[in-house]
Amino acid sequence: MATTEAMLGALGFTWDRSAVRRNIPRFSVERAVWRFHQSLPEYVWDAAVLEGNPFTYPEVQTLLDGITVGGRKISDERQILNLAEAANELARLVRTGEFRLSKEISDRLQFLLAREEALESGHFRGEGKETLTPGVSLGQHGRYLPPATERGGENLRRILSRGLEFLSTEIDAEFEQAIAYFLFGSLQQFYYDGNKRTARYMMNGHLMSQGMDAISVPAARRQEFNTEMVDFFRRKDGTGMFGLLTSCRLAADDGVIPPGGD
Repeated sequence: MATTEAMLGALGFTWDRSAVRRNIPRFSVERAVWRFHQSLPEYVWDAAVLEGNPFTYPEVQTLLDGITVGGRKISDERQILNLAEAANELARLVRTGEFRLSKEISDRLQFLLAREEALESGHFRGEGKETLTPGVSLGQHGRYLPPATERGGENLRRILSRGLEFLSTEIDAEFEQAIAYFLFGSLQQFYYDGNKRTARYMMNGHLMSQGMDAISVPAARRQEFNTEMVDFFRRKDGTGMFGLLTSCRLAADDGVIPPGGD
């Protein structure tokens, strides 16, 4: 059993492992990818809302059908298209068996998600020319500062390697591994931007590779998600986020929040 000290040392945070749901439905990889494709507009819209993108669900559907939407900023449209392109690439990687929790896959997805938006997209902080260390705004609670950006990025590659080894050797449940990876990637801020987006896509790639459905945070739960993330950054305790993401997964099966619903 992984100790709290070991979790903090390897990942930077801890969580109540006894509270993690174990009986998550599991089917075939093909089924998981098919369901992901079927709900792609909803998935993209949910992800966009978390980023503050003003596109409505019908507008996302229209844009993904190849029709431009009038009156919207080009940058917001580009973000929607990037989210969709990265989602299609994620599905391809899972379907062909190429997906892994690895830096190579994470870099590829982050480049698609954050190009034309993030500083030096496609590689870790420090691996390019820039060496600034960006913080994460926590509103009234100030800012969270991730590990420093060091020239060459070796410190961040070392953090990733240590975290991945811990998840593979100390956490034996894939559902738990997936959510823990999302929190790990979000906390360490490996990139200048798009960290939560990239970490969620990596989380879902791991889930679908094990025959489990992807997790989408419904637009209606944006405030709850943001509140829990601030609490996570402040306290380095992921128990609340585990509960929220698990409830999103189970609620989707029950059809609690339909696309574009109230």
